Amino acid sequence: MYTDNHLTIRPIKECDLPRLWELMYSEDQPEWKKWDAPYYPHQTMTYGEFQPKSKSLINNDQFWAIEVDGEVRGTISYYWEHEPSKWLEMGIVFHESPSWGKGLGTRAMKLWIDHLFSTMPLVRVGFTTWSGNDRMIRVGEKLGMTLEARIRKVRFFNGQYYDSIRMGLLREEWAGMN
Repeated sequence: MYTDNHLTIRPIKECDLPRLWELMYSEDQPEWKKWDAPYYPHQTMTYGEFQPKSKSLINNDQFWAIEVDGEVRGTISYYWEHEPSKWLEMGIVFHESPSWGKGLGTRAMKLWIDHLFSTMPLVRVGFTTWSGNDRMIRVGEKLGMTLEARIRKVRFFNGQYYDSIRMGLLREEWAGMN
């Protein structure tokens, strides 16, 4: 568990599961999905459908809850792009718009990066987003990340092509900033 004032990132507990289902799967087209890879379809599911899958989220090192003022507001995660070389990609979602535009994503990602670098032998951390998600790109810039790749016009959404954006940060860069 890591805390910055009233924001905490922590492993998911069983009591979080109803809230996570509500945030992630209860709506047909939630607002957050317009920013989080909207070119992939969103799938709703009933709580009953979610329950068997949800057990794997509890105490999962790769997928944590973001809590603000004691309420789960989102998730933060990582996945292996290529585990043998320790190539890790991160992701973050605040599921409700009142949490957007307040610097919470930057603060949560800072805690997550600290956690990842302190618990794993990583050389680099990074994320991939799309050029339509200006807020996520700003998070990367505020964290001192480098734009490592721009793959032009490969994401199609609402009749328009967008670029895929890859941002990254090396351990020594992070150490130098913190």
